[in-house]
Amino acid sequence: MVAPGDPELAADLARRAASVSHDGEAVHGAQVVAAMEAGAFAEPDIGRLLDDAVSLIPKDSVIFRMIDDIRGWHTKEKNWRKTREYIAEGYGYHNYGGNCHLVPNHALIIHALLHGEDDFQRSLMIVNTSGWDTDCNSGNVGCLLGIKNGLAGIEAGPDWRGPVADRLYLPTADGGRSITDAVTEAYNIVNIGLALAGREPVAPKNGARFQFELPGSVQGFRPDDGVDPKDIVALGNVEGHSEAGARSLAIRYSHVARGRVARVTTPTFVPPEAVDMVGYGLLASPTLYPGQEMWARVVADGDNRVAAVCRLFIRAYGAKDELVTTYEPEAVLGSGEDHEFRWRVEDTGGQPITQVGVEISSDEATGGTVYLDYLTWEGAPDVQLGRPAEGGTMWRRAWVNGVDQFEPHWPEPYRLVQNHGRGLLIQGTREWTDYEVRATITPYMIAQAGLGARVQGMRRYYALLLGKNGKARLVRELDGEKVLAEADFPCVPAVTYRLGLRVRGNRLQASIDGGVLFDVEDDEPLLNGGAVALICEEGCMASEGARVQPVG
Repeated sequence: MVAPGDPELAADLARRAASVSHDGEAVHGAQVVAAMEAGAFAEPDIGRLLDDAVSLIPKDSVIFRMIDDIRGWHTKEKNWRKTREYIAEGYGYHNYGGNCHLVPNHALIIHALLHGEDDFQRSLMIVNTSGWDTDCNSGNVGCLLGIKNGLAGIEAGPDWRGPVADRLYLPTADGGRSITDAVTEAYNIVNIGLALAGREPVAPKNGARFQFELPGSVQGFRPDDGVDPKDIVALGNVEGHSEAGARSLAIRYSHVARGRVARVTTPTFVPPEAVDMVGYGLLASPTLYPGQEMWARVVADGDNRVAAVCRLFIRAYGAKDELVTTYEPEAVLGSGEDHEFRWRVEDTGGQPITQVGVEISSDEATGGTVYLDYLTWEGAPDVQLGRPAEGGTMWRRAWVNGVDQFEPHWPEPYRLVQNHGRGLLIQGTREWTDYEVRATITPYMIAQAGLGARVQGMRRYYALLLGKNGKARLVRELDGEKVLAEADFPCVPAVTYRLGLRVRGNRLQASIDGGVLFDVEDDEPLLNGGAVALICEEGCMASEGARVQPVG
């Protein structure tokens, strides 16, 4: 998708990406799918897409031979179940062992595309009914047909989009990207493609997080599932009612009255329904934090008969992991009126914010429409990350756990153990650029312990580290470690140190126990911002928590 109309580039990128974890036929299969998806932006015929894709892999490969066999079977046999039997006999799991071997599953992708008759619903029915590894197989089939046939192809059958509401989970060590949506990721992909082409990025509505500029998009917003608003609010993406764009989110409400409100929400952290997700653990950090400034614009429809009372709200986990709601001051919107909210998010006592939403109420029974033009926030937070006074467990889930042991039963909020190599406990987002993080660090029998800033994953960050060879070191980890500064500093086991790391532009200041130890400028700085981390290397360390504050 970052190489539209360029199958050769797509196949090359797929080869490089697939080679990180796979080799041989798996790489060839990835190249075929990537080439077909890139070609589908311009070529409508499945047969020609296949021809172009297989021309990019070795003719003596299993994938090449298998695709040729499946195309031959499809020509002779129009019953997809029969063709599936041929695939099972020649290329089934009994021939290709392992948990989920690529060869049988790739066969079903080709099989469904050929027998699906260019129909989104039928193709997905075939690939899922055929079994084996249904998640990735149907994902690839749906992706290709979505590119090739567009929204019209997806919407020709039942409502595939409504129940999902654009919500997307992206588990990653860069945990601030984990709770996302289809629109956000679409623009990320588009901007990668534009960067590869040497062109400027696009950012609708000044880069607002929720901007609803793509047709049909709701960006994770759904009617709230509480008792009060049940069946009285519906959402739709419509043209107009936007200052800086072309579209907005229509919040249509009915039977609102005193004590009966309409609410819509979108997740900013692991929502209650995903806490115990079966099969896959959802690693994520919140996207919204106390101290950040949020703003949104709402517009009342010109046909509204009664003024609507509108306000923003957030929900954070609290005691027993129950949701606690905090409201922004309200605005009264008469017919056709608009209002821009600006709100500095209040402290939540260390509890993660899991939802943001819009509430509409009225003392008089009424219905109408309010349009959400955009909703966004920015800046580094002002937050204490530690064990909340009222307890709960979700504050721990807000950290992406990249250490061997992070157990809940120790007296300190954070006691980390790493058996081999370097482990990170990470929280925050790429939107945090200029800030200071401070934390207590107590090392026990450890190679190194420390504090990270601008963390963008397990191998991309700045860190202040203690312990190795009696040194304190300021390092940049990016394609290998570079020591930016170091000084003698004996690290005594079981002694608590107060570490600080301040990042602003390309300048870094590191302090220990209140004294600045390093003040350097990095000539090859990490681009953008990133999260914070507690760092533990081969041993055990403890911490009471971390404080993050913006710097001017």
